[in-house]
Amino acid sequence: MDKTIIIDGSRIHNIPSFYEEINRVFMPDEDWKLGASLDALNDMFYGGYGQIKGNEKICLIWKDFEQNRKDLGLELTRAYYQNKLTSPSVFNQEFILEKLAELENGTGKTYFEIILEIISEHPNIKLIAQ
Repeated sequence: MDKTIIIDGSRIHNIPSFYEEINRVFMPDEDWKLGASLDALNDMFYGGYGQIKGNEKICLIWKDFEQNRKDLGLELTRAYYQNKLTSPSVFNQEFILEKLAELENGTGKTYFEIILEIISEHPNIKLIAQ
C-alpha cells in the first residue's frame, strides 16, 4: 500500500508559502525545516527524513494544482531570477541571465515546472493533480 501525502494548494501563493506547505506535510515530526531551495526539495524526495523514509511508494495528491501552476508561473519565476541577480557574489549571474532569456523566449521552465521535473525524477512518487 502506497503512503498518501496531500499538498493543500490553497495554502500556496508564492515560493515561501510553497515551502511552508511542504514543511507542513512532509516534515511535521522533524525539529528542523526544509529551506526554500529546489536542491533541498529534491533531496527530501530521496527520503531518509520527514514523511519519506526511503524509497517507499508515495501517492502525492496535489490539490489546487492548476491554481498553483499559475501562482508559481512565469511572473513569479521571472522575479525569482531577477532577485538572484541582486546577489552576484552568491549566484552565477551568467546562468541566471541565461534562465531569464529562456523564460522570455518561451523555452524556459517556470518554478512550478521545475518542481514537477524534480518530482518526476523520483520513480517512487506518483503525482496526482487535483
